Amino acid sequence: MDEILKLFLLFGVGSIAGFINVMAGGGSTITLPTLIFLGLDGALANGTNRVGIFVQTLTAVISFRQEKYHKIKLGLKLAAFTLPGAIIGAIIAVNISNELFQKILGYVLIGIIFSMLLRKINKNKTEEDKQNQNSWLIYPAMFVMGFYGGFMQVGIGFMFMASLYHLLKLKLLHVNMHKVLIICIYTLPALLIFILTGNVNWKLGLVLAAGMASGAWWSAKLSIKKGEKIIRIILIAAILLMSLKLLDVI
Repeated sequence: MDEILKLFLLFGVGSIAGFINVMAGGGSTITLPTLIFLGLDGALANGTNRVGIFVQTLTAVISFRQEKYHKIKLGLKLAAFTLPGAIIGAIIAVNISNELFQKILGYVLIGIIFSMLLRKINKNKTEEDKQNQNSWLIYPAMFVMGFYGGFMQVGIGFMFMASLYHLLKLKLLHVNMHKVLIICIYTLPALLIFILTGNVNWKLGLVLAAGMASGAWWSAKLSIKKGEKIIRIILIAAILLMSLKLLDVI
């Protein structure tokens, strides 16, 4: 593939992924396999994807703040519990073989398809956040999700949405607000591990980051929820093809 075309493709994929990530989740189910299909091995694709994730979530946090949606204290408290897991997960990710990583990714993508088919989050939540922040289960859940996020990241947005929604009973908009802040914070040490081990392609990473930041900015700014059903259908089809390819089925 021509180098210029490759960069345009990556920017476009990043824009879609950034928009989807803030609106719901699952953007890395597109970006990570795309990086692998563009020729990067598993660890390099994993690290390069973190450049986009960090810039995207930072952009979304800024956008949410400009729209007066920023409850930083709770987000920072939850993010603190993800940090140890994220560091451990990233260390494991840079030390496994490319073949094993791609097999794990293939099975994870299949699992994401089932979770997307079954996921039914009520968008009409009306309870106040402050009335429902008593569940201690959120803290071990944050550690586990930090580990998974540090290791792979794919589908972590869905996991955060489910945990914050069901355990803390937050409104969906506040779920997304806290989700991007938490991911932004734990992504930084994970990204540093990938950088220090030489597992970041900066040219592709920065192009991807530009696309993801663009999509994240408008997703957070507009808080668009309409059209999620068709996006989910397209995502499922694309993810299924990617997972079957990674598992050498097609």
